Amino acid sequence: MLRTGSSWRNLPTQIYPPWQSVQKAFVRWARQGKFEALHERLRQQWRQRLDRAEQPSEAIIDSQSNRGSPQGGTLGFDAGKKVQGRKRHLVVDTLGLLLAVVVTSAAVQDRDAAAQTVAQACKRTGGSFKVLWADSAYAGQCAQQIEKAHDVKVQIVRHSARHRWDDAQQPLWKEEQPVVIAKKRWVVERTHAWLERNRRLVMHHDRKPFYAQAWVWLAQARMLLGRLK
Repeated sequence: MLRTGSSWRNLPTQIYPPWQSVQKAFVRWARQGKFEALHERLRQQWRQRLDRAEQPSEAIIDSQSNRGSPQGGTLGFDAGKKVQGRKRHLVVDTLGLLLAVVVTSAAVQDRDAAAQTVAQACKRTGGSFKVLWADSAYAGQCAQQIEKAHDVKVQIVRHSARHRWDDAQQPLWKEEQPVVIAKKRWVVERTHAWLERNRRLVMHHDRKPFYAQAWVWLAQARMLLGRLK
């Protein structure tokens, strides 16, 4: 279901029990935090294989808006991205591995969900990371509150000014310039791309955001399991 985007009712009856039983098992394991625990063990094993400490010293935060399905549930409109649906707020380590996932309405601003997302990441890692990289959406009062509450230094990575369209003079033919990749910011963008390889995560089908978070944990646990094999 995660990889193909199939519905519960379309589970092959020759392989699986009745779809109602499978769905109940998924709901039970999601409420018990089984998928988060599975991912955490696999993440630590992968970091050890790369000769890294079990818990990171730096992290990156970002969000992504995705469409919502006609199923309904907690949906909203992201005026910046012009998306009607939900928003996934992620905190990842410098390898792009998940530390926290919070799913909200797309109408929720990044700065409003940052406190909950960072708190979840700090709880899971025991407060190991001391630097948090973020874009300008988290600047100002939001960054100050995070630093005060969690003893974390928030580093804001801003976009290059040369990409603005309101400069006084623009050349008719621009010279070829190398692409500037924002420091640390590309890591979490790559994680969003990893997640969207799973068709279930391209659009939000679950009515409750809590189950949408469980699919995210399961998606990266599946990816790490493939790497560890």
